[in-house]
Formats: sequence, C-alpha cells, structure tokens
Amino acid sequence: MRSVRVFQLVLATFMLGAPSAAEAGEGALGWLSGDWYLTVGATGMVAPNFEGSKKYLLSASPIISLGKAGPAARFTSRNDNISLALIDDGGLRAGLTGKILFSRDGGDANELKGLDPVRWGGEAGGFFEFYPFDWLRARAELRHGIRAHSGFVADIAADAFYDVTPEVRISGGPRVSFASSDYFDAYYGVNAEEAVASGLSEYHPGGGVRSAGLGGAVTWKVTEPMTASLFGEYSRLMAPAADSSLVKERGDRNQFTIGVSTTYRFDFSM
Repeated sequence: MRSVRVFQLVLATFMLGAPSAAEAGEGALGWLSGDWYLTVGATGMVAPNFEGSKKYLLSASPIISLGKAGPAARFTSRNDNISLALIDDGGLRAGLTGKILFSRDGGDANELKGLDPVRWGGEAGGFFEFYPFDWLRARAELRHGIRAHSGFVADIAADAFYDVTPEVRISGGPRVSFASSDYFDAYYGVNAEEAVASGLSEYHPGGGVRSAGLGGAVTWKVTEPMTASLFGEYSRLMAPAADSSLVKERGDRNQFTIGVSTTYRFDFSM
C-alpha cells in the first residue's frame, strides 16, 4: 500500500505542475504553445536473451522523446526511456516517462521453462535530469509496473560527455538500478509450483539494488537533426537478483550489451 501511495504522489506532482505551467504560458494553447521537438529512432543490439541470462541475442528497440525546445542542446542517452518533458529550461528537465515491456515465457529460452510467464506491459512514472557541470548530466527515473509486474523500478545514471569534434561526442558514466519486491518476484522469483515444474530451487526475493554498472557511447552527428551512435554497457546484477536460483543455477550476474542506434529530431511549433 505504501508503494501505491508513493506512485500516486509522483503522478499528482506532475499533474499539478502542468496546469501551473499552462497559466504561465502565452497564447491560446497556454503551456502547449511554443517550440517543441520529437526525437524518434531505433536501437539494434546484442544483449542477454533475458535479464539474468548467460546467453545473448540480437534484438531491437524504439527510441522516443518529446518535449519543449530549450535554449541549449541537451545530452541524450539510449538508456533514456520514452519521455515527455513538462519542465525544460536547458539546464533542468523533468516530466513523464514510460517503458515498454515485452512478454517472457518458456518459449523464449529453455532456462525459463516451467516458470510462470511474464505478460507484456509497461512501466510509467516520472524523470528528473540536470547538469551539475556543462559536461555532466545526471538523470533519475521512477516507474511503476503496468500488467507485466506491479512493482517499482528506479534508475539513476550520470554521463560525462566531451565533443572530440563538432560532429563526434564521447560519453560515459555509472548506472545503478533499484526495484521493489514485486518486480523481483515477477522476474526472479520461483515459487513452490515453479520449482517443481522447472527444476530450479525455490526463491522468494525482497526489494533492493537490482544492478550497478557502467556505460559509454560514441555519437556522430550525421546531419543537424540526425545522429548515430555506437554504445556498450556492463551491469552486474546485485542481490536479490543475483541470489535468484534462475541466475545462480542457469544464468550469469554479469550482463553485457553492445549495439548501434540512430535518431532523427523533428522540430515544430504549436
């Protein structure tokens, strides 16, 4: 019940923030009036077959970001989930965020046979990012599961970035992720029935740190609105994810990802 109240408070904060911004805006559309941007793209990567797997698979995912144009160019990362900025002044950005979650069952990997399937769904919540220095961005996301799980997930990342040339940028930094027991139960828990069906040891996780690691990227500005990047990520699953029998008996707590992405930015006015 406490997690539900926290989630309601987060949503209420953003809902209350939108009307106040609208009152301050100009024009018939209020807060909606002004210059906006929409960034769309795709990522192709080699990553673990499922979270905690020791086998790897080639996959793809979308990149979507929407917000009001600020006075200066912002740093973006492929780790940023679908975002709608309600506050954006160039140095500080906050708003709503969401993530699409795909289903997971025994048909995806032999290691998952006998475990209850995880339904497709998503996560919705809020994000906050700021620039403590001109070369460093810090970002945090708090999301609540929808359909796939009923827990909370919090991601925190810091990225230092440097422009080697006007077209080429290198970036990287630490990442840490937290999750509640409901999330871990959906993806890492093994109840008595699942233990019999799968052959895994029974496991009932609590909440805590999900993973910690590092990530980096080289980004190339192909044209003014189009960018491409090469990226790599390493994360180490922490307890209670690392203590799951799925990871200890059939998986690997060390998770690597490498891939390429491309994005295109559309600017428009309301």
